Amino acid sequence: MTNHPHALDSLAAADAAELEAILLEICSSPRWAAAVAEAKPWSDRSALLAANAAAMQSLTVADLHDAMAGHARIGKPKAGDATSEREQAGIQGVDQALLDELHEANAAYEAKFGHVFLICATGRTAATMLAALRERHPNDPATEAEIVRGELRKINDIRINRLLDES
Repeated sequence: MTNHPHALDSLAAADAAELEAILLEICSSPRWAAAVAEAKPWSDRSALLAANAAAMQSLTVADLHDAMAGHARIGKPKAGDATSEREQAGIQGVDQALLDELHEANAAYEAKFGHVFLICATGRTAATMLAALRERHPNDPATEAEIVRGELRKINDIRINRLLDES
């Protein structure tokens, strides 16, 4: 992965409101966005990714819920949202029976945990996401919160890298 110093510089040079808006597009947790912004200036891509990791570790369960609120349900990307559709490309063209199983497993998960099932869907098929959903459903809330924290970090890393690479 190449380093795009201009992208990093322009991100670091953004005013507070613009930077907050950009960061909230990556992760919808206001506490996460504030923590990443406070870590600037970032010397390079690795420093920005480290700021993501540190910010994720500092989030409370309520903050994790804020972060998850910005994510579409697995199997139902947000229509017209290029990020959601790209991240869930693995469900495109999947047969209805598998989508129905995903919907049922999502509903059971949400009933138990009170939030969407969150997984870094990039590069995953619908079948592997369904398997992960079923595998994680028996978890207790504390265990699941830590798994979600790790998945959010991976998603944020992908989104940060894409932002830097596209700028």
